[in-house]
Amino acid sequence: MRCPDRAENEAERLRALAEYGLDPQAGLPSLDPIVDLAARLFDCPAAAVNMIGDDHVFLAANHGIGECDLRRDVSFCAHAINQDEVMVVEDATLDPRFHDNPIVAAGMIRFYAGVALRSPSGHALGALCVLDDKPRAGFSQRDRTQLRELAGLVSDKLELRRIGALAEMSPNRFEASAATSPKAILCFDESGLISTCNTAACLMFDRSLDEMVGQSIDVLIDSGDRALAHSAIARVRSGGLPLNVGTPMIGLRRDGSQFPGELHWSRWYEGDDMHFGVIVEDMTEKRREHDALYHLANYDALTDLPNRNLLHRRMEETLVEGGTAAVIFTDLDGLTDINNTLGHGAGDRVLALAAEQIRAALPASAVLARVGDAEFATLLADCDPGTIGAIARTINAAAARPILVDGHEVRLVGSSGMAIAPEHGQTAEALMGSAELALFHAHSTGRGATVLYMPSLRAEAVARRMYDAELHRAWERKEFVLFYQPQVRLADGTVTGAEALIRWRHPVRGLLPPAAFLPALEAGVLAAPVGQWVIETACAQAALWRKSQPNFRMSVNLSAAQFREGDLPGKVASALAAHGLPPEALELEITENIILDQQDTLLGQLEQLRALGVVLSFDDFGTGFASLNLLRNFPVTQIKIDKGFTQLMQTSPKDQVIVVGLINMAHQLGLTVVAEGIENRADAEFLSAHGCEKGQGYAFGKPVPAALFAECFCPRRDDLRSA
Repeated sequence: MRCPDRAENEAERLRALAEYGLDPQAGLPSLDPIVDLAARLFDCPAAAVNMIGDDHVFLAANHGIGECDLRRDVSFCAHAINQDEVMVVEDATLDPRFHDNPIVAAGMIRFYAGVALRSPSGHALGALCVLDDKPRAGFSQRDRTQLRELAGLVSDKLELRRIGALAEMSPNRFEASAATSPKAILCFDESGLISTCNTAACLMFDRSLDEMVGQSIDVLIDSGDRALAHSAIARVRSGGLPLNVGTPMIGLRRDGSQFPGELHWSRWYEGDDMHFGVIVEDMTEKRREHDALYHLANYDALTDLPNRNLLHRRMEETLVEGGTAAVIFTDLDGLTDINNTLGHGAGDRVLALAAEQIRAALPASAVLARVGDAEFATLLADCDPGTIGAIARTINAAAARPILVDGHEVRLVGSSGMAIAPEHGQTAEALMGSAELALFHAHSTGRGATVLYMPSLRAEAVARRMYDAELHRAWERKEFVLFYQPQVRLADGTVTGAEALIRWRHPVRGLLPPAAFLPALEAGVLAAPVGQWVIETACAQAALWRKSQPNFRMSVNLSAAQFREGDLPGKVASALAAHGLPPEALELEITENIILDQQDTLLGQLEQLRALGVVLSFDDFGTGFASLNLLRNFPVTQIKIDKGFTQLMQTSPKDQVIVVGLINMAHQLGLTVVAEGIENRADAEFLSAHGCEKGQGYAFGKPVPAALFAECFCPRRDDLRSA
């Protein structure tokens, strides 16, 4: 476990924290709604505002967190306050900082996302965080932005607390603090008369201090919103607490111009007199940014049509209202040729003009959206199947009308798929999926076709959609990662190398093992490029770790597709040269299935690889029908005894005899032996006693990310964490 670093100005940071007068037992109730919102927004079982003290931390507000270890050394938030960006830990058990943290070991935290909370002076006070006891992947940039925005709300509440705490201690300290605060701060009495304000407030309302002090707050608030402010004051006077959420209001500047604002409340006593403080936030820029971001997030930049996100919401609204709803997915064919011959600029103009033609042909009540490169969707309400079919044909006809661009007349061909709710889907996702399946079938039917969804289309598409589209997206988005499992010398337990094992960090389903996707991957066009990426990445990692362990060897599994291309030896040689690796530092594993699948093309490449000097290993040895015969004919240098034999040795005398026989036979053929699936020391000792050179299995370590492998099995050096 790595303890969090302390700030260089730690004493100043602790003094800044003390100004807030926070009670570790009582917390700060005004923060509760924000952490509740954070838990709901990110669908996490727990969220908190965690303040970082000297040796311990305390929860100023929390949702879903019970008794826990409050030592600073084990706190995730104590790490987060040392960062400017949001700190995200997708799986703490795989993170070298936290894998052996007692909070993680207790099963309380697997996923963490937190952002530092800072005082006006810039000192880190604590962090707003969301937590889960299950690992998570895919905390997006939008998620990080939203967490930072919530942290801004927390900071406003904390600033109010600081102002109130200083006011309770000394009005003079309060006024001094308010004067230097970057926030616009107003203070007033129970009657609403302003007692003091800071420079930021004067600038916001374009008034001097003399024009503010002694005046009613009404002069700063539009007449339509004054009742809100006075009702908030009356509520607190009658015994209520200050509002936990911002009060919206329209502010008035001296010249009568208006701006959207928000009041965040606090109160304190000076003797028997109640006083109020508010932070005033000008929402003009935030609303402008919100509107711009909303348009960017919901409308297509090229056509200015709604995008898939907005279409999805409109569909959900239509379905909630009841009645018949239908969606038509239309794909325009011919755009690729235009891009290739006239350029992408011309292609964009053609697409925009085609969108205008389709929009003009639709009923006024229809919603047309662009949902792909050349794909559009039309949402219709209260239509019968006959009408929907007619509209789909109208869309195809509109798309087919000639378009003049750069002096060239071009034509596109539209194909459409239709689906109707609730028969073809009762949710937006289901209805859109049905329409897309119908569109896929329309493409296979012929250009310009229209097809209405049929239930049989879904069954045909499940495997295709899963194993093709998702895997390609995973490759493009770099979702594949390598984990590493240690291989040890059984005689003394020394780690001699590692096997590189692919994993899929799926954005929804989390970390997927090879069994969940490898068969589909190896059956498609991605098998060879992904296999080469594995070799390149593993070689880079091996080169890094050999700096501290010169004899470290990296093992990589090969697929049949890598041999089909015929140039595997050259690619391996290039990877070794690129990373300065000697050939003996790389071990390539093959299985019987690969050999049987393509013996004619395989043998020559294996001989070249062997001549290159890499180690060739026969994986899963003993499980196939032809293992012994293939061992005689192919230039392998090592066998890996399948874990099925290893794990049954202690309970099955026959398997024990088989394993001993395999070891002896391999040695007589001049081969070394690696045993897979070793789960306990007894098995390791038995294998070592019978001459098995190396072992691999949970007894020595599970497959883990590179950083955690380095933490556990490599000498500690900062430049050896990951390639």
